[in-house]
Amino acid sequence: MIALIDAITALARGLAYAPAVLVRVQATEGSVPREAGAWMAVFADQVVGTIGGGHLEFDAIAHARSRWLAAPGSWAREKAALSAPAETIPADPAPFETRRYPLGPTLGQCCGGVVHLSFEVLGPQDIPGLQARLTPARWPLALFGGGHVGCALVRVLTTLPCALTWVDSREGVFPDDLPAGVRCEQSEPVQAAVDDLAPGSAILIMSFSHAEDLDIVAACLRRQRARSDLDFIGLIGSRTKWATFRHRLSARGFTEAELAGVTCPIGLPGLRGKEPEVIAVSVAAQLLMRRSAPPPA
Repeated sequence: MIALIDAITALARGLAYAPAVLVRVQATEGSVPREAGAWMAVFADQVVGTIGGGHLEFDAIAHARSRWLAAPGSWAREKAALSAPAETIPADPAPFETRRYPLGPTLGQCCGGVVHLSFEVLGPQDIPGLQARLTPARWPLALFGGGHVGCALVRVLTTLPCALTWVDSREGVFPDDLPAGVRCEQSEPVQAAVDDLAPGSAILIMSFSHAEDLDIVAACLRRQRARSDLDFIGLIGSRTKWATFRHRLSARGFTEAELAGVTCPIGLPGLRGKEPEVIAVSVAAQLLMRRSAPPPA
């Protein structure tokens, strides 16, 4: 999300001085570089964002610049008009267009799919609504724990389209240079924060204390029993840790079916390395794979 916010900021800043063409992937067929919704903004002298690179992007940039960025009103066109008769300058083209790109036959790309692109001329009047238009829907995620792995995870997760709530029971644990888009909550007791999380939240549990971890898991299971609206409950730790937790949670009255809703250990199986950064990438990849998986039949 940091890169997206920076890109939108740069786009808005650029539109204050010159028009741009917003190129968006409207639809796709087969194997393609980017998904529907991907975008880039083409200026006369720079590009913000990407629709996947390669020949497709090169052709789209060239089309945007040749068709719109030399239009009357743009600084490039006005500059050209100083040395060209007015009658040689054609009228403005329509400010919106869609084009179909078969990647293999027309561009020689091996993907083999088809990409439908839209081209839309933007100006300063479009700045106020840009972030709402270009920011993808974010999925809710709660991270319990501000330790080394938690900090590493936040650095990874803020690059993904998630709405992140970061929770810890301790005061002063969150860094001063907090990434954009992260909501921090100091909660004592820490498990009290579970009830107020957004429906559909994925939850990652990695507090400084096994006792806190156990209470957070129990709070998640009680919420699932009452509302069944959490997407994922993940607990950091070993199989031995989970065996101990399973025994203690069973003593609190949770059934085997309920306990099956907890994932522990978390992260991709078989990925070695216990460095915080390795764990963070592994856990983020696990969440992305879950979200990409087709729904159960």
